[in-house]
Amino acid sequence: MEQKRSNRKRRGFTLIELIIVFTLIGILVGLGLPQYKYATQKAREAVLKENLFQLRKLINQYYVDKGKYPFSLQDLVDEEYLRRIPVDPMTKSSETWVEIREELNPEEAMMGVEPGVKDVLSGSDEKALDGTLYNTW
Repeated sequence: MEQKRSNRKRRGFTLIELIIVFTLIGILVGLGLPQYKYATQKAREAVLKENLFQLRKLINQYYVDKGKYPFSLQDLVDEEYLRRIPVDPMTKSSETWVEIREELNPEEAMMGVEPGVKDVLSGSDEKALDGTLYNTW
């Protein structure tokens, strides 16, 4: 009879064992969350760098093909250099890109030539992991 009682007592976990397990789980989650946030931001930065590289490459290709810069990023889509304007991963919008226009010489300005887009930057005011602003890349 006494053997049955001692077996019944050992069937479950003690309160101390449960507290230790939950504490360990909490510590592991606490250590993992900052790494997850860092990894997602690093991935978004990599996407931004790639988008900027591709946009700049296509702007230059447009210039080589047409002898002028595109008037807007939409021209790259209209002329089928792009399927669509990519999304800025920092602002989560394709409409926040900052278009840097070419500087015209006085003769071109007098003729009414519209300056084209020669560079593009992110529209985000946030800081990158390295401390620089995304809109300076």
